[in-house]
Amino acid sequence: MEAFLLQILNGLDKGSAYALIALGLTLIFGTLGVVNFAHGALFMLGAFVAVTLSRLLQLSHKASEPSGTDFLGNPRYDDVLYVEDIFGPELGQALLDWAVPVSILVAIPVMLLIGFVMERGLIKHFYKRPHADQILVTFGLAIVLQEVIKYFYGANPIPTPAPDAFRGSFDFGVLLGFDPNTIIYPYWRLVYFVFAAIIIAAVFAFLQFTTFGMVVRAGMADRETVGLLGIDIDRRFTIMFGIAAAVAGLAGVMYTPINPPNYHMGMDFLVLSFVVVVVGGMGSLPGAVLAGFLLGILESFASTTWATTAVPGINQIIIYLVAIVVLLTRPRGLMGRRGVMEE
Repeated sequence: MEAFLLQILNGLDKGSAYALIALGLTLIFGTLGVVNFAHGALFMLGAFVAVTLSRLLQLSHKASEPSGTDFLGNPRYDDVLYVEDIFGPELGQALLDWAVPVSILVAIPVMLLIGFVMERGLIKHFYKRPHADQILVTFGLAIVLQEVIKYFYGANPIPTPAPDAFRGSFDFGVLLGFDPNTIIYPYWRLVYFVFAAIIIAAVFAFLQFTTFGMVVRAGMADRETVGLLGIDIDRRFTIMFGIAAAVAGLAGVMYTPINPPNYHMGMDFLVLSFVVVVVGGMGSLPGAVLAGFLLGILESFASTTWATTAVPGINQIIIYLVAIVVLLTRPRGLMGRRGVMEE
């Protein structure tokens, strides 16, 4: 039972990342009809927003007054962080410690801007082009962004720690009445799951309960009719592209303490996220979220020792096997809509 619960937790952790990225992918496809292979790069850019802010907060200069002498008797000048000069020692250290959560405030406008520029500068020219053209151009853009990050940040992963308050692990065993230390799970992974749940709920609430969201949903169902009512649906879809980019970026920001960012992390998640979207059903937001968590849990169980011993390599192919089975039995995916990508 303890091992079962631990794998469920691991699956929810992976599923959170899959669901967030797949949610943004589905938002873009459902509104604009664009298959965006650059969406994984948006996840990567969000992670490097956190890396950049962390580095900026670590910038320092030499103190004006010596703090002592070295072993040769020369005066020693300590390094002083600029953030401590500006905000004071206590607040400066707090900002440095909480660099990842603080990055959320920076990532939202940055990713919205990147989304707007990407949509207006490139994507809008491919609305009426075949999906193959959309895939090629967005995949090319993803490679360009990946190489830009590699040039400026290098090829090695960059550790970005969680705040001190969330380091360590939580003992679920004691909470659930088991023996101590039987179900130990890192605090930050729990934070990531809660964060993902909040973002997913916020997106669904925005689409369901706001006038803007209702118009967007109507435009997803019948774009031409909404346009005939005098509503600038294209502008609203552009905003949705920015929101989808922000969702992917925020997923990347909060994932940095779990997996140190590197230039190819977007590609690592991209293919899996598209499998999630296809399994959930192209254009279905609930399907993307459901499939994300479902496949995350299945991948977690497939990574256990008994599974890899029984079927070597099963952890690498389980998601694709599930996709094959689902598409053979339900060609539109778990919750796909009729007519989507069937022309």
